[in-house]
Amino acid sequence: QVQPVESGGGLVQPGGSLRLSCVASGFSFMSYNIQWHRRAPGKERELVASISSTGGVTNYADSVKGRFIISRDNAGNTVYLQMNSLKPEDTAVYYCNAVHSWGLGTVWGQGTQVTVSS
Repeated sequence: QVQPVESGGGLVQPGGSLRLSCVASGFSFMSYNIQWHRRAPGKERELVASISSTGGVTNYADSVKGRFIISRDNAGNTVYLQMNSLKPEDTAVYYCNAVHSWGLGTVWGQGTQVTVSS
């Protein structure tokens, strides 16, 4: 099946860290810009971070700027989201979205749950 596969979610205490991974299954990430989105219960989906196909351009939502870092390893077909200084309001399902850099479509992963709680 052609889709990104997320992993690395879990339960963490406030102030802790997690690293999410997004691995391309059945295709290559090389021509894709990658986005991490999240959806918290009762809230709209939020674009958290994005990285260009070459890794040269990154962008972050104001809510995570300075705490989250997005990176990619094209040789390993993997994109990471390092999440530090986690807060309860970061609790959400996190989704990886691969957006083709030539506008040929997007592919969503199934998500991984992140829960920040003491």
